[in-house]
Amino acid sequence: MSKRNLAFYDTTIGKKAVMAVSGLILIGFIIGHMLGNLQIFMGADKLNAYAHLLHSMQGPLWGARLVIIAALIAHFWSAISLTLRNRAARPVQYQRKADLATTYAAKTMIFGGIILALFIVFHLAHLTLGEIGEFDPANVYANVVAGFQVQWIAGFYILAQAALALHLYHGAWSFLQTLGANHAKYNHLRKAFSIALALAVAVGNISIPVAVLSGFLK
Repeated sequence: MSKRNLAFYDTTIGKKAVMAVSGLILIGFIIGHMLGNLQIFMGADKLNAYAHLLHSMQGPLWGARLVIIAALIAHFWSAISLTLRNRAARPVQYQRKADLATTYAAKTMIFGGIILALFIVFHLAHLTLGEIGEFDPANVYANVVAGFQVQWIAGFYILAQAALALHLYHGAWSFLQTLGANHAKYNHLRKAFSIALALAVAVGNISIPVAVLSGFLK
């Protein structure tokens, strides 16, 4: 990275731009991952064939993984840097705080981020590495069903998806603002898009453990 790029990244605008771009990459992955996982409702053969196809393309798969890892690191580091910078700029809290533009999602971004970080580690250990519970690398469908039949695992997954929904709502709202989509005439559309994105991902992901717990998937 050149000195000019480093100087730009050191600014608040630069860090927000990195958060926006890395956030877009992660949102793309989240949507793609969800759509792939929803194939579980088409049956074991469909989901297992999809998983086999992914693992047969090791080159592109690892390329995508490296991009996602880089985006995660950039997103996390920029978020921490901005939080520390904001606190340093205002070491003394206001006696009376008017939360006119701050949403509940914004207030819980750091806490939600911690939950998501723990979930990512757990999710990889559970359904990718097979370190938790029953695991058959050739039968992804059975792994998912067996995993979510354990209530605390399903509960943790649902909690993580709720945190992800809040994160996506505030993240989508913020990155659209960073990219210039910020005008009183159109902000209601920005809000509607952010809500729709968060709800679509939450409902899609949560539908899987709920379907297992209810016995619809077995």
